[in-house]
Amino acid sequence: MGDILVLDDIADAGLMLKRLLERKGHQVAVFTEEEEALAHIRAYPVKVAILDIRLKKISGVEMLEEIKKISPATRVIMLTGYPTLETARQAQELGAFDYCIKPIDKEDLEEKVASALKAGPT
Repeated sequence: MGDILVLDDIADAGLMLKRLLERKGHQVAVFTEEEEALAHIRAYPVKVAILDIRLKKISGVEMLEEIKKISPATRVIMLTGYPTLETARQAQELGAFDYCIKPIDKEDLEEKVASALKAGPT
């Protein structure tokens, strides 16, 4: 179990992930606005952040970079419906823990979150 932040520009997508992860006993905070998500991480560092690549104001990769500046120990899982090798490489270089492709495979996401929660300090 762990504290998880979900940031997706589509509220329903974030709420679906929240329901899925809360069934596994996790505490999940969902955001659609980048600034609100960053403020939450500053106040309550989370163990895992799940970020959509496409957000409202900045890219998920830029958000990953901001989160790592604030909370280097946070494990970040990127979500995308538009996978490219360039985006995956860039996210990995910036410290993404893992990557999921939409539509989300429930078991795949649960396994990646469990792995991120078990991982030791960076």
